[in-house]
Amino acid sequence: ELAKAVVLGDKNMVLDLASGTLDVALAINKIHPNLKIAAMDFCAPMLQLGQKKLLTAQNKTIFPIVADAKKLPLPDECCDCITIAFGIRNILPRQAAFAEMLRVLVPGGRVCILEFGSGQERIWGGLYNFYLNHLLPNIAKLFAKDKFAYKYLADTICSFPTAKVFEKEMQEAGFIKTSFRKMTSGIVCLHIGEKACF
Repeated sequence: ELAKAVVLGDKNMVLDLASGTLDVALAINKIHPNLKIAAMDFCAPMLQLGQKKLLTAQNKTIFPIVADAKKLPLPDECCDCITIAFGIRNILPRQAAFAEMLRVLVPGGRVCILEFGSGQERIWGGLYNFYLNHLLPNIAKLFAKDKFAYKYLADTICSFPTAKVFEKEMQEAGFIKTSFRKMTSGIVCLHIGEKACF
């Protein structure tokens, strides 16, 4: 759904932030094979894992780059669209990342943000919240080598704002035509916004 939300433009370029192991970049590439995709992530080892997928796919349009979303190594107004999946909740302060997104987007360009729903909302009558706070940490103790990672995941989901509050954050940052669509009963939410043309 995130890849389908991508819009094309004159620059023929999309920026995928928090690109990790390049799954989103590859999904976008499948729909738009000639589109240039700058796949940026703060974590070099994740991008290195993703590069193996590019070799297998013999892809020449995805460019992995180690970068901080709050200081993008890109010129102004160079991207038609920006995507970020399950990464915005890890970037603080978010306003700094929003400012950079707006800087590199062309006027009328779109940002597409896929993120977990907030643990501040009761999903499935509170069952999802119970899973996050009680079951997930216990499952992590049994199976995971890095228990902290699962606690961090639950903590960041629980502290992330509700969809309406996050939409307001986007508007305050300067995005227009904002909207969101809850998926999987609100466990995941797709946020869309645009850069003004003036």
